[in-house]
Amino acid sequence: MRLTSPRLAAVAAVTLASLALGPLPAQAAGPEAPARTAAAVAVAQSAPLDRAMLRAALDAFHEAGMYGAHTAVRDGHARWRGATGYADIDTKQPMRADMRHRIGSITKTFTAVALLQQSARGRIDLDAPIGRYLPELVPGERGRTVTVRMLLNHTSGIGDYVLPAFPGILEDPGKALDAGRFRHVEPEELVRLGLAAPAAQPLGKHAYSNTNYVLAGLLLEKVTGQDAEAYITRNVIRRAGLQHTYFPASPRLSGPHPKMYESFFGAIEPARDYSVYDMSWAGTAGAMVSTPSDLVSFYRQLLGGRLLAPAELKEMKTTVPAYETEPGEEPAMRYGLGLYALKMPSGGWYWGHDGGVFGAGTWALSTEDGRRQVAIAYNLMKYQRFEEDGKPKPDPVTDALVAYMDKALGAPAGTPKAAGVVRPSPAHAPVAPEQLRAAARR
Repeated sequence: MRLTSPRLAAVAAVTLASLALGPLPAQAAGPEAPARTAAAVAVAQSAPLDRAMLRAALDAFHEAGMYGAHTAVRDGHARWRGATGYADIDTKQPMRADMRHRIGSITKTFTAVALLQQSARGRIDLDAPIGRYLPELVPGERGRTVTVRMLLNHTSGIGDYVLPAFPGILEDPGKALDAGRFRHVEPEELVRLGLAAPAAQPLGKHAYSNTNYVLAGLLLEKVTGQDAEAYITRNVIRRAGLQHTYFPASPRLSGPHPKMYESFFGAIEPARDYSVYDMSWAGTAGAMVSTPSDLVSFYRQLLGGRLLAPAELKEMKTTVPAYETEPGEEPAMRYGLGLYALKMPSGGWYWGHDGGVFGAGTWALSTEDGRRQVAIAYNLMKYQRFEEDGKPKPDPVTDALVAYMDKALGAPAGTPKAAGVVRPSPAHAPVAPEQLRAAARR
């Protein structure tokens, strides 16, 4: 099935560059200090871990239409793991809580931690221009004006490489994705595509771009003299004691894992398994594999101050608005250095990241003090559907996902939804539904 509707293609064009690896948004927060205060309040009001409620909310996610999902939740010493639905929809193999999963842009948090380690050692100046370190890759005006910090908080103005890296993806996504399944792409080529792509925002304004984090990986290699993925493995993954987190060495995952199905808004019908894929196209922006239990442990250690010194963790949590708002309104999502602050529908503020690659979605959030975390992985992507005019249809799957995350983070029973909070928009694109509708009208 091809994207026969020009308006649907316009929606896909707006969302794809960021959704393939991009942040699951949502909305509104104040400046960094108020956002952190709100997060602390959310900790104090968290409900105890309720396993029966978590099981019911997770099953509701599958019943709403998600093929399968697995998750981990931790609150202090209390832990819960669960799985629902199918790892393979043809054989009806059940999903298991210990399965590995492609985590997409959650990789960015790991990459940012590695660069902040180098910043602590004086090898990287966050406010130095990238051209100081990589003059051949980013020459000229961009090399002089784009700083390392701008790469990490996506205010560089550099375009995203994802669309040009998959020629024809808007016309025939299944064909384009099949053609790239075993293709190896060097990071320098991805940077070249990103630098040539149009920027969504001018320098200094947040515009999510995977090119930024491929450049971050090349910067890490330049200052350490080591392969970036090997450095992150030794100094972030192993330091955190994660047992099932890794950069894949081949298109095939090692260890038990589900099939990962891509629908591309109904343009690939039936949804196709892309669990076998060469992830060189994502690299230090989104190639990693992990488990929900490992991600819960990672964010617990990160926000608990065990992976970075206080000065570097403070830099990581210095945020910018993740999207434009109307005058007088504040965004409910703010992006730091590989980490975002997010206001959930119940009103609580949390820190974390999400990721989506073809067929695989993952989301991890934590209270600011590192006491309570949840991570979930699921195996059907771009399941959302649109009207012919580009307006999104009702989306019970995302509703159920957000409801599960809110409950897992300890939203007290009966907590009303916060007024003015925008629900996450389709397919993990960091744009509000109103922006999608505007794109569809063009």
